[in-house]
Amino acid sequence: MGQYKNCLNTEKSVSLESEELEETHGLERQTLFPEKTWWSVLFCQNHRRYPHCLCQTVVTSAERLSDMSKEVKPESVSLCPLDTAAAPVPELLCIFGTGDLGRSLGQRLLQSGYRVVYGSRRPHSCGPLPQGTQVMSHAAAAQSASLVFICIHREHYDVLETLAPELKGKVLVDVSNNLKKNLYPEANAEYLQRLVPGAHVVKAFNTLSAWALQNGPSDANRQVYLCGNSADAKQTVTEIATKLGFTALDRGSLSAARELEDFPLQLFPEWRLPLRLALGLTITFYVYEVVRDVVYGYVHQGKDISFRMMVSLPNKVFPTVSLIMLTLCYLPGVIAAFLQLYRGTKYKRFPDWLDRWMLCRKQLGLLALGFASLHVLYTLIIPIRYYVKFRIADSTVSQGKLNKTLEFDTTMAWRTDSYYAMGILGYAVYLLLGITSLPSVSNALSWREFSFIQSKLGYLTLFLCTFHTYLYGWNKFLIPYYYKWYTLPTYMLSLVLPSVVMVLRLLLLLPCVDRTLTRIRQGWERTDPEDDSKKSLLT
Repeated sequence: MGQYKNCLNTEKSVSLESEELEETHGLERQTLFPEKTWWSVLFCQNHRRYPHCLCQTVVTSAERLSDMSKEVKPESVSLCPLDTAAAPVPELLCIFGTGDLGRSLGQRLLQSGYRVVYGSRRPHSCGPLPQGTQVMSHAAAAQSASLVFICIHREHYDVLETLAPELKGKVLVDVSNNLKKNLYPEANAEYLQRLVPGAHVVKAFNTLSAWALQNGPSDANRQVYLCGNSADAKQTVTEIATKLGFTALDRGSLSAARELEDFPLQLFPEWRLPLRLALGLTITFYVYEVVRDVVYGYVHQGKDISFRMMVSLPNKVFPTVSLIMLTLCYLPGVIAAFLQLYRGTKYKRFPDWLDRWMLCRKQLGLLALGFASLHVLYTLIIPIRYYVKFRIADSTVSQGKLNKTLEFDTTMAWRTDSYYAMGILGYAVYLLLGITSLPSVSNALSWREFSFIQSKLGYLTLFLCTFHTYLYGWNKFLIPYYYKWYTLPTYMLSLVLPSVVMVLRLLLLLPCVDRTLTRIRQGWERTDPEDDSKKSLLT
């Protein structure tokens, strides 16, 4: 310890340069800077190794500090020890309710860096909770946090009324939902605000499931809708939702809570019209085919071919419905284009029925792809059907008995190969349209890429599938046998709508029409001659 007995630095040691101090005594300079007074403190680095060291802190005045700073090299930097700044304490959030949603929400909050405390009616027997959380009574939990998640059913809101003093001034996030629409005269969040008038109620997180909270947001479940009367409270909830990885969407005041509570109760709201249309078309064409094939064969030929109702008839109905629904995806766009040409502007609203039709085009296309996939599967099993095997064997035996051979028909070979080729190509582009309509894929595409696939390749798909159907019919329209009971075959009925759409689309591609339509969609408006005459009279 002898070499450190002079570590008690005097006023003389202060005048030494910082490098000389470090080399001679192993001293480190730190700067503490209050608002107006600066102090330089010298510490012996060997003090910890030698507990009997006489090193003491030497404090100099602000004037001596300024003189000393002149001798320090400009490259030197004053550092503050890390242990002097306390680590920030994570924010504490409270959750009322220890059910599936409450546990999943608590687990997600812990993973995002929050502290969580649960409020329960039975703190000692509430079941397993995420590790790292606390559980206590409702009153104690409410007093410990400034924000409380209400993860209990509306039937148990009465307990919150008794906690009104503890919840006063706090943010209450209502995540409840009802089993049916219009079950109560007012929304749950509005009822909660009436029970606890001193709190700031925010409706949020009710559109998320426990699974989504536990596993994190996905492309299909990334948005958190919220509403409330307090802007500061909504901002607090927005920050929490963002930290959890979700996107918060403000829907306005608390009066919008009923609309948010109705969201989880909706069962495929965007799919209702397409599903009804698909079901109606399927039933209609299936009954139509049963009458034309099964009933007609039994009445006129005395044959029982009811077995065809399982594979043969559905394999005629599925492609028919698929082609019609694919056409219905592009027909509203054609109608809208001609409507804009007629009006001479794009700033007039489309009719409501056309708006609803255009909004469900994605669902129509996906259902059409589903029916096309069923047609592919039913076609693949044709060679293994008993009826087909029997017909092939019977034909072969009959030809052998008669000692006859069939000549190779080149025209029929071209027809069948072209028919299958168009079907394969059409289904391949069909799949591409379906894949790009998925949110995870469409979000990765630019608007130009998405528009090219859904518009240009969409019409190509419609053309290939329509041509595929024409090749299937070939010259059947010339044979009277196919007009049973003077009715048209199903494939002919399916060709009417796509043929009309293709012709109208070709008209829109004419240079004179396309040029005018492009100008309208860029903002140009055609003036009305009557308006021009009125303006000229006024001037």
